[in-house]
Amino acid sequence: MNGEQDMAHDTTHDAQLRAHCTADADGRITFELPALEASDLQPAQLLLRLRPKKGKPEDTLRVLPLEAVDDGGRRAVLEPQPPLTEGRWDVYLLPEPGAPRQRLRPGLRDLRALVDGHTRNWPSPVAVRVPYTTKDGYLAVRTWLRTAQAEVEGIDVTDRSMTVKARLHGATLAEGAVVRLRARGANGAVRTREPQAESAGQRFSFTVDFEELINADTTGNRVWDISVQTGSAEGAPLIRVGRLFDDLADRKEIFVYPSAMLGGVAVSPYYTVDNDLSVEVTTAD
Repeated sequence: MNGEQDMAHDTTHDAQLRAHCTADADGRITFELPALEASDLQPAQLLLRLRPKKGKPEDTLRVLPLEAVDDGGRRAVLEPQPPLTEGRWDVYLLPEPGAPRQRLRPGLRDLRALVDGHTRNWPSPVAVRVPYTTKDGYLAVRTWLRTAQAEVEGIDVTDRSMTVKARLHGATLAEGAVVRLRARGANGAVRTREPQAESAGQRFSFTVDFEELINADTTGNRVWDISVQTGSAEGAPLIRVGRLFDDLADRKEIFVYPSAMLGGVAVSPYYTVDNDLSVEVTTAD
């Protein structure tokens, strides 16, 4: 994804232009522009723009009507369906047809309905939306859209291993299910673990031996990505293990786990920029 500074050339900026938003448990997001900031918008729309990958053109937009409300402000509702493509969506105001779009700053963000999302059963496809503030202070929405999700419920890290507890949403474990750790790279090594399943094949746990990851590769520095293969049957999905079901759009710098040191090598579980779980193996200086 492009950095938070990425802007389209036809955008104007107003430091006072803010939108409040409220997210509910079904994925619906309501955006509100206060009366003071919306009194002269006639007609107006809200634009959500999927931030393109570096070097790629902008090609995915969602436009929402802004309706007048009793207090004189404007309201736009992003309904759960159709789902948004996975990525980061920047939020803009379209004051009128043909006018330059204006990037919106966040007002109040009510995300209370998202906090206990891990306690719900999420059907397939799993669609997650979290409004957040970008690094440069603008309003955006982080989205995930996946066939299924293996949601981390707990990680216990020791000086030699880590044990992960997780729960499947949109899928269940079947005979022959395995947890796969794959080293990044064209010819990355693969290590497997048999998940210890419970609760009708949804909740499971597994333990990763750090020394095995160190010995599996002689390059010294490597990242291992963790997924679960739900069964041995052909076509059984491979589901990334991670944590999506709460109000955090980015948890990499918030959920920080201790490193284990084994023979001059540091082993650290961490969440990626997509909130997926990985393990980094680094030769200590």
